[in-house]
Order: sequence, then structure tokens, then C-alpha cells
Amino acid sequence: MLSNEQIESARQNAGGYVPAAVVERIVASGVSLEQLMLNLIPRAKTFAIPTISNFFVGAVAHGVSGNLYFGANYEFPGQALSFTIHGEQAATMHAISFNETGIDLLAVSAAPCGYCRQFLNELTTASTLQIILPGTPATPLTALLPNAFGPTDLGITAALMSPQSHGMTIESPDDLTRAALHAANLSYAPYSRSYAGVALKTSDGSIYTGGVAENAAFNPSMSPLEAAIVTMTINGRKTYGDIVDVVLVEAAASTASQLDATRNVLATITKVPLRTYGGK
Repeated sequence: MLSNEQIESARQNAGGYVPAAVVERIVASGVSLEQLMLNLIPRAKTFAIPTISNFFVGAVAHGVSGNLYFGANYEFPGQALSFTIHGEQAATMHAISFNETGIDLLAVSAAPCGYCRQFLNELTTASTLQIILPGTPATPLTALLPNAFGPTDLGITAALMSPQSHGMTIESPDDLTRAALHAANLSYAPYSRSYAGVALKTSDGSIYTGGVAENAAFNPSMSPLEAAIVTMTINGRKTYGDIVDVVLVEAAASTASQLDATRNVLATITKVPLRTYGGK
């Protein structure tokens, strides 16, 4: 997640974010919101890093605040394909980094795969979310995922993008560790309670964070490193080569630890070692 200061900086400089005021001006000029989002898909694609498939996906999410957030797909050579970040996931995590509490429209360059439909079904706005595709009328997510399995099937009343606060602490953390701890405390892990956050520092001193985002179906869950990569590359327009320090904070004795996966995926994008801390 970003601090208020970081959010304001991103608003001024980010290449993958369009504030509500700008969206409103464009729509007032005669361009529909849906068409604007479709028009921005090619720009969203420019953030993709599909180093295995060379298949570029772009996504544009409309937050309930009125802001637009870009998303794109990321692949990690040498790692299992299950570590791939889908464009729809990236757009969602991008929105979460700006403290959005829901997404009501999502434009995508191609129809969401089943994995992404399940991921999106975890959202606070899943029941009303509309999917927009080129040349196709907006379609409710509920129509794309009939008889859906979701949080309530496992007795969970929370949803992804709902406010979270877990109260973990670490003794005498440095700035980067404090940022990772903050992300872990805001992370969404109602199934395992293995709250976790990652913070990346780049060569210019900027810090980008992400928290774990679990899913009722488990497999479509998103790791904190993946979320932080999205924040860094889209919000900050930084590359993997800009990373100079990385911290993972996760709940002590986690039943679903992020440690090995974070180390393995991190090793494919940088030689910077991972620092780890257990929150209490």
C-alpha cells in the first residue's frame, strides 16, 4: 500500500493512473466512460512483461472513487507458470495500492480466463462488477461465473478491497521494514491468517509495497511480492534493475508462508537478497 504522500506523488507522475477529475472532464467532452477505458487498453499493455508467452494483456479498472487504474500481465522465466500475474489481478492490486474499496467496471483486452473470474469474485463489488471487452457490451461478472464459489462458502464475511487491520508489530524496524509491516497489516488473508507484506526500495529511494490477497479457491491468491511488483512498475514506472533492497514481513508461524515463493520469484528479477521478519 502507499502512504498519502506516495499516493499524491503517484497521482502527479504515474503513467498508469488517471484521476477521477480527468476522467470526468473527458467523459463530459462526449466520450463515454466505457469507450475511454477501452481506448486506454493499449497504453495499459505497455506495462506488460510477458517474457515467456510474448502475449500482452492490458486491463483498465474503474474504482468506486472514479479513478482509473491500469493493469498488465507479468511472467517470470524459470518459475512455475502459476506465479504469472494476470492483467486483471494487476489492475485490482494497483487500485488497492491507492486505497480503493471497490471496482465497478473493468475493461480487458481479452475475455478474462477462469482463474481471473475466480479472483475477481473475491472483490467487495463482485456482485455488481461489469466486464468490458472490445466490441462487446458490458457483461456482469456474475454472468461470466455462474454458480460461483466464494468467501461466504467458507464462512468469510470480508472481501478483497475491504479495510483490513491486523495489528502486527516488529521491534525497531527500519523504514523499508516498517513499510512491509504496514502492507502486511493491511493484507487480505482471511483463510490462512498468514498476513504478509513486501516492500521494494529502488535506487532513487522510493518504496513500493504489496500485501497478500487470498482467494476462496486458494490458487488464484496473489502474493505480496507480485502486488509490490505491480505497484513499482505501474505506479512508479521503475524496472527490476532499479531494485536495491527487499523486505518480507509475515505473521509468525504462518500456515501459508510466502518465504520460499518470494525468494524464488525474486531471484528471477534481481540479485538483491531478501530480508525477512516475523510479525507478532
